[in-house]
Amino acid sequence: MPKPALNATIARVTERIRSRSESTRSDYLARVHAAAAAGPARAHLTCGNQAHAYAAMGGDKEALVGGRAPNIGIVTAYNDMLSAHQPYETYPQKIKDALREIGATAQVAGGVPAMCDGVTQGQAGMELSLFSRDVIAMAAGVALSHNTFDAAIYLGVCDKIVPGLVMAAASFGHIPAVFLPAGPMTSGLPNDEKAKVRQRFAIGEADRSELMQAEMASYHGPGTCTFYGTANTNQMLMEFMGLHLPGASFVNPNTPLREALTVAGAKRAAAITALGNDFRPVGEVLDERAFVNGLVGLMATGGSTNLVLHLPAMARAAGVQLDLEDFDDISSVVPLMAKVYPNGLADVNHFHAAGGLQFMIRELLGAGLLNPEARTVSGNGLADYTREPMLKDGKLDWRDGPETTENDKILRPCGEAFALTGGLKQLNGNLGRGVIKVSAVAPERHVIEAKARIFHDQVDVKAAFQRGEFTEDTVVVVRFQGPKANGMPELHSLTPILSVLQDRGLKMALVTDGRMSGASGKVPAAIHVSPEAADAGPIARLKDGDLVRLDAVSGAIECLEADFASRQPVTADLSGNAHGIGRELFEAFRRNVGPATTGGAVVV
Repeated sequence: MPKPALNATIARVTERIRSRSESTRSDYLARVHAAAAAGPARAHLTCGNQAHAYAAMGGDKEALVGGRAPNIGIVTAYNDMLSAHQPYETYPQKIKDALREIGATAQVAGGVPAMCDGVTQGQAGMELSLFSRDVIAMAAGVALSHNTFDAAIYLGVCDKIVPGLVMAAASFGHIPAVFLPAGPMTSGLPNDEKAKVRQRFAIGEADRSELMQAEMASYHGPGTCTFYGTANTNQMLMEFMGLHLPGASFVNPNTPLREALTVAGAKRAAAITALGNDFRPVGEVLDERAFVNGLVGLMATGGSTNLVLHLPAMARAAGVQLDLEDFDDISSVVPLMAKVYPNGLADVNHFHAAGGLQFMIRELLGAGLLNPEARTVSGNGLADYTREPMLKDGKLDWRDGPETTENDKILRPCGEAFALTGGLKQLNGNLGRGVIKVSAVAPERHVIEAKARIFHDQVDVKAAFQRGEFTEDTVVVVRFQGPKANGMPELHSLTPILSVLQDRGLKMALVTDGRMSGASGKVPAAIHVSPEAADAGPIARLKDGDLVRLDAVSGAIECLEADFASRQPVTADLSGNAHGIGRELFEAFRRNVGPATTGGAVVV
């Protein structure tokens, strides 16, 4: 059968990104190809260099010194405070054992930090969260700087970890990269039930013991949290961008299939080095087609808004320039095919069982909404990612993925999608640029026009709520929450409060230069507003009582007051964000960070 023609908008956006990135991408590829042409790095190390590198490697020394077999560097984000990363404890030994079977070697090149936003949510430590992405990229760079590796395996799952590791992988684009996931935890207390307890706690109808019981029943074992937040969006992204093995994203930890995929991923990394006949440097994989495919996956699944920050930063590391208009245009033609909490009642295990990413990729390829020729770590482009892994007589194999959904309340084909668009909209107006995700917002709330109430801290919003001060339709403005102000912490703890007010019949909206969690949901929220208040952005000119219009239909975000443009922006005392819980170490980051529209990045 002939291949379907690429959708005109997808083709246009792909070409626009390619054209916009022509200079930076060509410079990047020139560096990648020059590094690759130098050959396996170990051949150029002195004997002293090599002796230091191999001193503790026991029986692997002979293979390492010979330099004829691939040596794979493992970069791990293992710690056992993150449930999603706890399974990685055993991965390095499994990888080494698997590679020895084929005459290759592996070394743990280094570890990178991995913080849990669920632990720091609403706490001072959250102000380090976004910057941890850039630290992870730099730490991985240090790990790989020893220049003794023919490929790299990256062990990371959660919010800032995967983007940081991709940025590092792009920086070492002359060697292949394979990302190995750990999988989601098994299903616990349904997410909607947990959310109801949180809302009841917010209004004093549930005590802390009931809240704690609900939280522990939801987050109960190893693996990623089961809602479709940033961590699971990351896993989807790695599959759509071809950095996972097909079907690897949502297999539960500590299962035979999960272990088989880890072994296969290690062996695949060895197979695609420059020492073999199928060299796939990651710098060539991470082109404009890969990033467009990632954007398509983001829209089709209703993924986390945090990726609107991370994808531009990841792309820039590979010389590719993304803009908010790319997100908007792709969202306009990609249907919302999935309903996973907070955009539905199902969790990622239910989504995977209904057909998951393999069904979705098959559908999107058939509709001409993905670049099929994008290079991947697998053998045959995205076509491989319509196949799902299975164990056959104890051995890993792939079979054709499902052609129909197993549950149309969770997953639907393109032609019967939950919505015609991906639900992510670029916002422009006299308040600046930002984005809004409306896939979980009721249509009657897509346009909100109301008086503004101004806050400089989410804690003050909670206090006003507890005092009963929200009695009319309100646009809650929380500013000085951008990267320069305080590191751009998530404002996820506002969700229960605003949801309660909305459920009481008020029209509520949030406008902020900060960010919401990947679990943000049914309250309309204009986020990542840029320029930020700390950079004298227009949001710093707003006053209490200003009439503000948030229009997710036309993509407008505006103050309707006649004198708005002539006002002077206010300033804020940000000294409280400068110290404690490690914040003093990040002053240089706050001083040098770029705007949210380009990823809020420091290192690229």
